[in-house]
Amino acid sequence: MTEEKTLMTEGPIGPILLRFALPLFLGNLFQQFYNIVDSLVVGNVCGDTALAAVSSSGSMCHLLIGFFQGLCLGAGVVISRYWGARDREGSDRAIHTTVVFAFFAGVLLTALGVLFTPTLLRWMGTPERVLPLSIQYFRVYCAGLLGLALYNTATGIFQALGDSRHPLYYLMISAGVNLILDLLFVAGLDMGVGGAALATILGQALSAVLAFGHLMSGRFVVRIRMSRLRADRDLLGQIFRLGLPSGIQNSVINIANVVVQANINAFGDLAMAGCGSYSKVEGFMFLPVASLTLAVTTFVGQNMGAQQPERARRGSWLGIAMAAGGAEIIGLLFFAFAPWLIGLFSPTPEVVAFGVRQIRVEALFYVFLGFSHAAGAALRGAGRAVTSMAVLLSVWCALRIVYITGMVAVFQDITVVFTAYPVTWIVSSLVFGAILLRGSWLKQEKWKSFSKEA
Repeated sequence: MTEEKTLMTEGPIGPILLRFALPLFLGNLFQQFYNIVDSLVVGNVCGDTALAAVSSSGSMCHLLIGFFQGLCLGAGVVISRYWGARDREGSDRAIHTTVVFAFFAGVLLTALGVLFTPTLLRWMGTPERVLPLSIQYFRVYCAGLLGLALYNTATGIFQALGDSRHPLYYLMISAGVNLILDLLFVAGLDMGVGGAALATILGQALSAVLAFGHLMSGRFVVRIRMSRLRADRDLLGQIFRLGLPSGIQNSVINIANVVVQANINAFGDLAMAGCGSYSKVEGFMFLPVASLTLAVTTFVGQNMGAQQPERARRGSWLGIAMAAGGAEIIGLLFFAFAPWLIGLFSPTPEVVAFGVRQIRVEALFYVFLGFSHAAGAALRGAGRAVTSMAVLLSVWCALRIVYITGMVAVFQDITVVFTAYPVTWIVSSLVFGAILLRGSWLKQEKWKSFSKEA
């Protein structure tokens, strides 16, 4: 791949965003395939209690990895800015600093997850009936967090440089391996939820090995060298400045989602299984929008690095319109096929009923979810991660928790929990829209350049 093919600073904006987002969507599709396969195999082979265990662990899995993924977003913005400015030395140092940080962060996440699994699951109110299986799944999953962290890092490097194809190739291979291992461990060897988690982490580890193999091979536009793996203090500061707000945002929002999950848990394991199935399908169906928002972040980052704020602005609004419109189309499809989609995970009528009810409450409001995701992505690409964090923490976390706590105290109905999502999506969209219309978020920032020409 040539350097020109990884730049997003020239050419028609719409095709560039779509060309970048399509392989990214397919890659995310295979990534989501991991969790869906776990739930499908476990739900159909091991039953509803095992499905509830896998589902209830999902929020905590996202909580642990969310902070790290936010920091990776910051690293991606730093790398994309240097790359957009054609500062190869700065890009190289940012990449090697990111890899060093990711390794130690992955080791720490693994240790914390394995050690504190029972405490974390009890904290979120996992029912005693489901708890042993939840501990088994979550602890095995956490044992593989280093591989997941390294794969996310490699993917972030590819994406920051404008390449969304290579992560797709590696995920296609590892997703197939994950499916085979799921069937072998769960259906063949009767290893239960622990076998599903083991299949997942082995597939993720394979993705990391393949991705880093290419980055270190010399066949890409940059090359990772063991001799250069050291942390640059200035660049680490930039990564934390841009990534820490996103990391805090992800973690705190996931804490809010843990609170939501705790309220769902109070309605029993059938509700847990049904709502967990909804989450799996939602994650799957929302992938086109998520891919577009990542394209927006990379596009804005590279164009801000190239000193083209007007092009960054036009790309942001086009990306936001595409994400919001696509999200609403997805919501309509989700609404129409709700019973069939949830029925894939469990034949139990009560489980299907809970999942369908959540879809019918939330899906028609996806336009606001798409708008908020894309607007936050544009702000992060422009280096305004603190602004994005402030909006989402105040609305998707604080307001959501206050809303649920107050409403559930008055109305003992799980539908009240579901309504918290569209309410907070609408509010965040209004706030983001006001911020973007002001235009000051595209003010250029200075950063240290390492290029000899600069």
